[in-house]
Amino acid sequence: MAALEGMRVLDMTQYEAGTSCTQYLAWLGADVVKVEGPSGDPGRQVRGETVSQYFLNYNSNKRSVVLNLASSEGRELLLQMAPHYDVFVENYGPGVIEKLNIGYDVLGELNPGLIYARIKGFGLTGPYANYKSYDWVAQASAGTFSVTGEVDGPPTVVGPTIGDTGTGIQMALAITSAYVQKLRTGKGQFIEISMQEAVTMFMRTLGLAEWGTAPQPRTGNRRGMPTAVYPCAGGGPNDYLFIMVVTSRMWDTLCAAIGQPELASDPKFETGVARVENAEELFEIIASWTRQYSKHEAMRILGEAGVPCSAVMDTLDLFTDPHLTERGLIHTVDHETAGPRTVMGSPLRMSESKVEVRAAPTLGKHTREVLTADLGLDDSTLQALREKGAIA
Repeated sequence: MAALEGMRVLDMTQYEAGTSCTQYLAWLGADVVKVEGPSGDPGRQVRGETVSQYFLNYNSNKRSVVLNLASSEGRELLLQMAPHYDVFVENYGPGVIEKLNIGYDVLGELNPGLIYARIKGFGLTGPYANYKSYDWVAQASAGTFSVTGEVDGPPTVVGPTIGDTGTGIQMALAITSAYVQKLRTGKGQFIEISMQEAVTMFMRTLGLAEWGTAPQPRTGNRRGMPTAVYPCAGGGPNDYLFIMVVTSRMWDTLCAAIGQPELASDPKFETGVARVENAEELFEIIASWTRQYSKHEAMRILGEAGVPCSAVMDTLDLFTDPHLTERGLIHTVDHETAGPRTVMGSPLRMSESKVEVRAAPTLGKHTREVLTADLGLDDSTLQALREKGAIA
């Protein structure tokens, strides 16, 4: 039995922040019904693809229903569906839900047990509440640009979508907690999360030294020495090894692993302060060793010696990495129209809750199935609704 088996989710999300949230719920066993408009989630056509890899990676294990909420019939169907679900999730732009008149005041009255979750760029209150946001906007507003990049360079975007997926995961935690509370009390509740605030949570460690007194400076790839990125054989744009040393024991281990144990007691490198003062010389000593090996071989040697390190993986490495493959993160799914596609599965490993990764649904694949089961609509009624443009 999956952990969230029995939980039903009305998923009115698009792109990534909301879809990440509902995908985690689906990976945990919830029945997630993605409600899309006639043209579908815009994420379906990212980069002009007919079936985008982007959509496939954020919508596995869901069902798809098409409702035209701009029509009175389509909106009425959503209202009729609401009592059959435990959770409603949306991440539309400011004002969209209000314009459709499907807010918590409406759906919560129809279903007092409903957990109604909203993801917004800047939240529902405050001076920025009506501003639109995407992942990079959330990052900029949370300060991540300011601490990323080279010391003398401009603020730089963080590559991973921590604004979107990072927010979605936090919302999934809130929803799961609310569901546990609902099982005890029978009551639903309203949940709101701001992308700006969610990303700010990732800034806590960086802000400690100057908390509230001065901006944290950019440090590039170095945090003391010998913590840095070192070039490896091959000379490609990602042929590098990252090494992180935070204790004297790790420093001693690194020196022994690269065949220069005498460095550990050299006055120029013996202490953390001394290593920073002689950073360039030390960097070249370590780099002269890493240049002899591929990034993967250097990682193996130092990793087996006990030095925290990693090859700088690129996006191709992630899908071919033997470690990730063996652990089951990478999956090949058979999509109905796109054929075999490689996607990432859940990083969660639960001994008593295992859910097979299924391909993302085609647009409206489950409209008939869901409306028949939830509302008892027969084929003639469904056909009439199609002719009116309420469903597809």
